Amino acid sequence: MTADALDAVFREEYGRAVSIVLRTTGDLGLAEDAVQEAFAVAAQHWPDEGLPQHPGAWIITTARHRAVDRFRREAARGEKEAEAALLRAASEPEPDPFGDDRLRLLFACCHPALAMPARVALALRILAGLTTAQIASAFLVAEATMGQRISRAKAKIRDAGIPFRIPPADELPARLAGVLAVVYLVYNEGYSAGLGAPPARAGLCAEAVRLARILRRLLPDEPEVRGLLALMLLSEARRDARSGADGVLVPLDEQDRSRWDASLLAEGLGIVKVSLGRGLLGPYQLQAAIQAVHCAAPSPAATDWRRVLRLYDLLAEAAPGPVVELNRAVALAEVAGPREALDAVDGLPLAGYHVFHAVRADLLRRLGRTEEASAEYAEAARLAPSAGERRFLERRGAELDA
Repeated sequence: MTADALDAVFREEYGRAVSIVLRTTGDLGLAEDAVQEAFAVAAQHWPDEGLPQHPGAWIITTARHRAVDRFRREAARGEKEAEAALLRAASEPEPDPFGDDRLRLLFACCHPALAMPARVALALRILAGLTTAQIASAFLVAEATMGQRISRAKAKIRDAGIPFRIPPADELPARLAGVLAVVYLVYNEGYSAGLGAPPARAGLCAEAVRLARILRRLLPDEPEVRGLLALMLLSEARRDARSGADGVLVPLDEQDRSRWDASLLAEGLGIVKVSLGRGLLGPYQLQAAIQAVHCAAPSPAATDWRRVLRLYDLLAEAAPGPVVELNRAVALAEVAGPREALDAVDGLPLAGYHVFHAVRADLLRRLGRTEEASAEYAEAARLAPSAGERRFLERRGAELDA
């Protein structure tokens, strides 16, 4: 059994295992520790013994036993309490309207008593099993900062006695924004890692789409749920075309559109069409609408950039932030030219974000400022999170140098 196989099981089963053990123990820290110990045991035994027929069940069973052992070792918890914890999960299952352990845990992490960034970070750590470094990258903050954020969130849950339970129906809307943010960040982690990364990482995209489909069934009248699902479907439709045979990134305007998935495109475009007909649009719906303009164009030259720019103006009002302004500048360059776009980009607090440097490089190239563009491509390549993006940026820089 390879390390990639164990990593695949971790990505697929970690969140579900924590959720099930959490129902057994009622203790988040204990549940996480028990599941992590179970994977440590698996790393010791599976290479020699082979992958179990049902690896997820093996992890959950081992983690439950580890949790019971912890109960027994602690003076405040006797053997009867430990055995009762197992019986509670086995004989008195909590009613679960979600029908999905990971979605249940996701709503539990997004408790309104926690600040929104803490909800999202905690859920990414527990649900998706992402490392602190990966979550910090998604938030564009230092790893130490994110570690403190997650630790404080766990401490608040422990000290305030916040229950990890299924929220009643009237509390779901208050948690929905955090849930959607987590689902999208899980998708983005898999999507950004898809170029030159282990195949196991691509499973995060499928998991995010699966969760979004469940959310849509549960909350069919929530427009932002529809918007997020459409946004991810339109991105997934282009997956096969976004890299070449050598694994190097192929930008949108150079992709072979015959390789786009027609069924996913049709589904995503259909959802966007319905959303646009219902009035006020939220951030996910607006992002999906932007993707729809690109996907509906028969060729890059036929893209309606003025419409894209108008949608980004709306998005900047609905969800202001430097990343939105950076993406808006790409559309602005097509409508008003690279000079005006560069003026909009300069000054954005995004130094250290590889896309920022890549956009600046392209604008400088179009303005004929070759030496500056080359330096920006080099910086973007240095910061790129995947091998495919890095090699693409290095090629662009080499073309300028040539």
